Amino acid sequence: MHILIFTSSPNKDGLTFSCAQALRDGILEGGGTCEIVCLNDRKVGNCQACDRGWGTCLTEHVCQILDDFQSIHNQVIMADGYAFVTPVYWGDMSESAKAFTDRLRRCEATLRRESRMVDKPVVVVAAAGGSGNGTISCLQNFERWVQHVQARIYEMVPVNRWSKETRLAGLLMTGKRLAIEKKQFWE
Repeated sequence: MHILIFTSSPNKDGLTFSCAQALRDGILEGGGTCEIVCLNDRKVGNCQACDRGWGTCLTEHVCQILDDFQSIHNQVIMADGYAFVTPVYWGDMSESAKAFTDRLRRCEATLRRESRMVDKPVVVVAAAGGSGNGTISCLQNFERWVQHVQARIYEMVPVNRWSKETRLAGLLMTGKRLAIEKKQFWE
């Protein structure tokens, strides 16, 4: 089982990246493979709603804006599952996560039940390092996105600096379970 772990924080040693590392370690312990994709290190611009909102994302299920999105989208299509780990900004996912997920939704949700993400498991982590607020509204927005692309919520995890240690241990187990369950029951 190959899982893509998306992070969307500019901070490489903070709460968000710690959560991604815990998931990675669990997936590897469970016998899966994974790759961490740092969206802040990639050039993924905002959706431009081309051709009155339905450009090639509707007709060809690819985005016509040329940047790093295309190569990441190809990785998404090939992966068996996903984890999105985002810092919480203003009660929502980060701007880099929003830009990527908006464009991915346009390309995959328009395929409806033929989305290349149909029934693939998704772990979503909302990491609120400062006040600790906003994790639930962030997770709700991600839940709606997962429904649009026809994937399947595997687990949704709110994390703040006070729950960090217990949540990291839980994320390790989530990654391991995800790799093992996929290997045993879904292949």
